[in-house]
Formats: sequence, C-alpha cells, structure tokens
Amino acid sequence: MNRPKAGQLITDLETKDNKQARQIAEIIQRVRPDMLLLNEFDFDASNRAADLFQRHYLAVGQDNQQPITFDHRFLATVNTGLPSGHDLDNDGETNGPGDAFGFGGFPGQYGMLVLSKFPIDSENVRTFQTFLWRDMPGALLPETNGKSYYVDNEIAILRLSSKSHWDLPIRIGDRTIHFLCAHPTPPVFDGPEDRNGRRNHDEIRFWADYIDPTRSDYIHDDRGRRGGLAAGSSFIIAGDMNADPFDGDSRDRAIQQLLSHALIQNVRAPTSRGAREKSVRDSGANDNHKGPADQDTSDFNDRSVGNLRLDYVLPGTSLKTSALGVLWPAQAEDGHDSADASDHRLVWLDIALPSK
Repeated sequence: MNRPKAGQLITDLETKDNKQARQIAEIIQRVRPDMLLLNEFDFDASNRAADLFQRHYLAVGQDNQQPITFDHRFLATVNTGLPSGHDLDNDGETNGPGDAFGFGGFPGQYGMLVLSKFPIDSENVRTFQTFLWRDMPGALLPETNGKSYYVDNEIAILRLSSKSHWDLPIRIGDRTIHFLCAHPTPPVFDGPEDRNGRRNHDEIRFWADYIDPTRSDYIHDDRGRRGGLAAGSSFIIAGDMNADPFDGDSRDRAIQQLLSHALIQNVRAPTSRGAREKSVRDSGANDNHKGPADQDTSDFNDRSVGNLRLDYVLPGTSLKTSALGVLWPAQAEDGHDSADASDHRLVWLDIALPSK
C-alpha cells in the first residue's frame, strides 16, 4: 500500500471502493490475525491512512468475509524518503530518492503499520530508526577497489535501517511478547560495491544480535537506551526480509542468521499450493531456482528474478508453534482472485501460550 506521491494513499482510502485496499482487507479477514505487520504502508503523521483503512475496509466485510477490528496499532516515522543531504548513490545529486536515509520519493513512503487486538505497551516500545550503520561491530560497509564507497562525512550519518527496526511489547493477559518488526532494503539496485546487499545483510543481523544478550551490548535505541532484548524474553520476528535462503541476490547466509539462530525455533518453512502452482505456470527464472517452490512468498518478474521466499514470521524458542502457512491460494481455492493485490503474500503463524 505504497503510492508514488505523498498523500495519495489517503486519497485512495477516502473512497470505499479502492480495489487493492478491498483485496488486502479481504486477505486479512480470511486469516484473521491477532497481531499483524503491514510492510509498505505509507506513513502520514496524522495517521489518516491507517484510520481510513480500518474504517472503510477492515470494518466492512469483503467478498463474504466477516469484518475485523484491531483496537491497537503502532506506526511511526521511517527512514525511507527522509533526506540525508548527501549524495549517497554517487549520481552527482543530493536530493534524489537514492540520497534519502532509505530509498524513497517522500518521507514515509514504504512505511510500516502494526495492528493488534492486544494492548501495545507504548511506554516500553523501542525504535531504532537513527541507529548508525558504523556502530555495528564488523559492519559490512561497502568498498570499491579497496576503498570505502562512502566518504567519512557520509559514514558519520548513515543509518542502518532502511525503514526502521521496532520492538513492540504486546501484552497478552499477564504475558508480554515482543513483536520485532523490520523491512530490510532489497539487496539489488546497486553496483559492484553491493551497498544494498551489504545493508540488507546487516539489517537482518541486527535482530540476530538484538535477541542474544551476549551480542547486543553495542545496540542503542532512539531514546538512548542501550542493549538488546532481556534474556528469557518471548519474541516473534516479522517482516519482508528481502532475502531467500537459496535464491535471489542477497548475500550468502543473510537470512540464515535468523533461520539458524539458536534462540529462534527451527520450525518448518510455511508453504502454499498457490506458490508451487505459480512457479510451474510462470516457468522462466523459477526453473533454475534451488529452493522449494511451495515455500515462495513473493511473485516477481519470471524472466529475471522469479518467485522467492522473502517474508517471515519467526518465533523464539519459548513459544509453541501450533500451525503456520502462507495465504497463496491455488486457482481452484477460495481467495485466489485477491492474492495478487500485492507481489508479496501474507505469512501467518499460530502460537499456543503455555499456562503458568
């Protein structure tokens, strides 16, 4: 739900018949999540777009689905489209989308929105929008011919998050689950220096370090609080990580930093019949992929990229997973017509909280 111009999403959602918004609402109503991260939902300071989406679309049954209500939500500023004042893409200009702290045509483009049926502990929310890339030990800052791609005054202001990293403590009864949300940059649209591939790797690494008390002492949030997640905390990592375990352009083992993490459940990859069917039907680049087609969560150009597994919901080891999947219906299944509202598919996970 990103748009090319600031305010256009609000305009689209002021009507009640925007096709894409209706389809996305239908997808949400079919899955009926208790906690939900929407990537690429344009941010506006008035929260107008989020208000309209809930009132005009989620609160209205779509295609014979039941309306759904979320009493709690979180959205905040992101780095996309936020001017850096520097020529970060080395094109001779300082005011282009590639010069923003995160690629974007205006501040808030490609933002994030979290909806929840359970209260969000707003006093203890942590955001990491301004965390500097250089502050990560061993950061993979890009180089060209053995020299830094960025000059010193650019490195001094470069932020790690292309959008932001959020730690949202969500209260479920007397328990707290930390909903860890992010949307790392795509590892493409760069040059041999691989600046986006390196940034994608380190944005993913941030969560791998954050959940491990032995590796998180360097981290500080936007309010200056240091350290990562407290030992023993329950958490779920969610987001479009823009990294496939087998295929695509991400750096080797970028997503394995999470999939192989000792504190993250080693659950089977969620699958769908629709993903396998689409891979066979589209053919092209998909024919050369190493990864299982039924694990794909995104539908891209089949002449160059093909379909990939990019979207994840990863629970910590303290939580019990009871079911998981991807809403990508095959042609003969209900909901197939609405699935292409986005080039990504909704990944869902059911957890059962143990009784104390």
